[in-house]
Amino acid sequence: MAKIQFSRGIDEDAVPEVRLTRSKSGDQGTATFVFENPKALSSTSNQEITGMYMIDEEGELLTREVKAKFINGQPAGLEALYIMKSAAEWERFMRFMERYSEVKGLGLSKA
Repeated sequence: MAKIQFSRGIDEDAVPEVRLTRSKSGDQGTATFVFENPKALSSTSNQEITGMYMIDEEGELLTREVKAKFINGQPAGLEALYIMKSAAEWERFMRFMERYSEVKGLGLSKA
């Protein structure tokens, strides 16, 4: 049941590229999501983007750090930044990503 939404109630179909960074101490981390041509920016979508909502059976994770990318004046993508400020937030995020990757068929590759 893991899904991502940019407007409440409307699931995003585009599968993002996700980049993770974590501090050496493990106390902080960031996740950068890059969506190419997301449904949320399509010409048929008239919904306002209010944030990025990561929803699963445990609840909801939220970030308001969402930026649109435009090419030649046309919407081309979205970039969202999720910041984790504790080891517990990191673990919760990783549980969401595990569920989301099963649903969307994502894999992990280390740099």
